[in-house]
Amino acid sequence: MPFPVRIHPLAAAASAAAAATVAVIIHLHRRHRHINAMGPTLLVLSAKSPEEVKLAQSLKLKFETSDALNLSEEEKEVKVLLDSEVGPTDQLKFEVGLYMGSLVASKFGRLLIWSPRLSSTHDLVSKNFHELPCGTVCITDVQFKGRGRSKNVWDSPLGCLLFSFTLQMEDGKKLPLLQYVVSLAVTEAIKHLCQEKGLPQLDLRIKWPNDLYLEGLKVGGVLCTSSYQSKFFSVSAGVGLNVDNHEPTTCLNVMLQKRRPNSSKLTREQILASFFNKFEDLFEIFLKEGFNVLEDLYCKTWLHSGQKVVIEEKIDGRSIQVEVTIQGLTSSGYLLATDKQNNFYELHPDGNSFDFFKGLVRRKL
Repeated sequence: MPFPVRIHPLAAAASAAAAATVAVIIHLHRRHRHINAMGPTLLVLSAKSPEEVKLAQSLKLKFETSDALNLSEEEKEVKVLLDSEVGPTDQLKFEVGLYMGSLVASKFGRLLIWSPRLSSTHDLVSKNFHELPCGTVCITDVQFKGRGRSKNVWDSPLGCLLFSFTLQMEDGKKLPLLQYVVSLAVTEAIKHLCQEKGLPQLDLRIKWPNDLYLEGLKVGGVLCTSSYQSKFFSVSAGVGLNVDNHEPTTCLNVMLQKRRPNSSKLTREQILASFFNKFEDLFEIFLKEGFNVLEDLYCKTWLHSGQKVVIEEKIDGRSIQVEVTIQGLTSSGYLLATDKQNNFYELHPDGNSFDFFKGLVRRKL
């Protein structure tokens, strides 16, 4: 899944007894609209604690009595269900009990919206940010209008873990670095699950700024966007990760089978819960101490330490190529590199590829 270089600051389960879950059924009929040929868009709201159940119930009331839910034109009719009320024709393909039973995070992921098919999880949470409790996550089985880097559209097949969630921040200087915390939480979550389940370790790596790679193949990515209002940045963070889909590249479970045939598989439910458990810890450190405390771990996980890159600079109207070596990240979250004369450079991507920096290189003062 492609994602932006930086956040734009303006811009049932065995564990059912351990987790209270709820969802609400709502039929929202938009005025003067025809029914989507694909049928109504199904949403299922689930919550972990009794307090969060009340939040879900209040959302039900709000969505029933108003047009508060803002969705795309493709989702002309919406049907939202309690998971306890999901019928045989509305088969829930996400095991909420397994997910909630594995979730220990106290702030994130505790209110969940699942859909079998959405245009974009990111659009749902960003367009309805102020209607949803902070930390709400939306997950879908398939999305047909997913958002990627540079306004690219990202279509995602069955087998992907596709989710977006909400959070808030005050410090605008830290905001561009948040996407790195999200990426790091993904790699740490996979590492933890493989260790916990006794599976071979998957060497999931970060390709700057936030692509996720496994054995040289792209298997996922991150998207973060934000808006500013009342001294807070409202951030929508999205993740796409190939779990069971071997196309268009490969996926986590295919790689696990190559390492150990007939080994158990990673599930979307376990990965999502592990992600929020890791993200909450990393996010707390990030807010209190800054990204520099996490940078060593991030650089151990990415692909670029010591990598040599040829950049192009304009000097006196002439284009000159310079070979530089990547050292780490600058304070603003771009690549820090040095040339043979130990001059420092801050490298910016060109909007689509890490590999080309023509006209987007700035020497640090």
